[in-house]
Amino acid sequence: MLGAVFCFTSMDALAKAISLRSSPVMALWARYAGQGIIVLILVAPRLRTVARSNFPGLQLVRSVLLLCATGCFFVGLGYLEIAEATAIMDINPMIITLGAAVFLGEKLGPRRIIAIVIAMIGAMIVIRPGSGVMSWAALFPLGSAIFYSTFSLITRHVGNREDPWTSLLYGALFGSIVMTGIVLVSWQTPDLTTMVLMAAIACVGTLAQLLFIRAFTAGEAAMLAPFGYVGLIFATFWGYSAFGEVPDIWTVTGAVVIVASGVYVWHRETRAAPLVAETKGSEPR
Repeated sequence: MLGAVFCFTSMDALAKAISLRSSPVMALWARYAGQGIIVLILVAPRLRTVARSNFPGLQLVRSVLLLCATGCFFVGLGYLEIAEATAIMDINPMIITLGAAVFLGEKLGPRRIIAIVIAMIGAMIVIRPGSGVMSWAALFPLGSAIFYSTFSLITRHVGNREDPWTSLLYGALFGSIVMTGIVLVSWQTPDLTTMVLMAAIACVGTLAQLLFIRAFTAGEAAMLAPFGYVGLIFATFWGYSAFGEVPDIWTVTGAVVIVASGVYVWHRETRAAPLVAETKGSEPR
């Protein structure tokens, strides 16, 4: 999950760079068309098997939600700093955790609730309601959070009953088809640097999706959700190193709170796992 979050924030930085040199539409097209080509090449030897889904309807819904989430966030990056947009989107772990309890029947214990609340406090420190961050542009990452949370819950519901490559293939092909149709009427010929960035976003986006699907196949949504907050740290790093976006004291303070909550969940889960395994091992077979 941490690897997926790092790749997603790297993809966001690449998308912002492409948007500044070209447009968000070109960034979206490169992200999905590139992923579609990469996935097709990797699964070509067993394409017929991978293309066979146990949940075709859910896969279509997943694909629509993913495209909407990515599109909203990429557009938002044109108006907000990476760290600011990421902080606003960081309401999604709370939505995922609550949704997992309501719709997937996952356990929602007090420790997980405390971690989510603490992380939300950290995000609010960064956002600072009433400040300039909370403008109309904030609606884009806010919408992205809602789409992404629903996408995550469906991914968890599908879980290990579907080949991860099948999920990856459906999302890539749907986004590729839709964005190719859009880019045909708004094409902007990229220069060499932009083409390199477009190739990079395709590779990073593909890896991010694969790691994300693997994470939600192996772990509960409520357990994984708080780790998404660490993306704010990665986003701050990319914003500063790539675009000179210097985080203020509130961003740093909120980031520390967010990381602390994620570390707490990780510590509790890794301590609990051996105990669960030991208990199961002692049960009669």
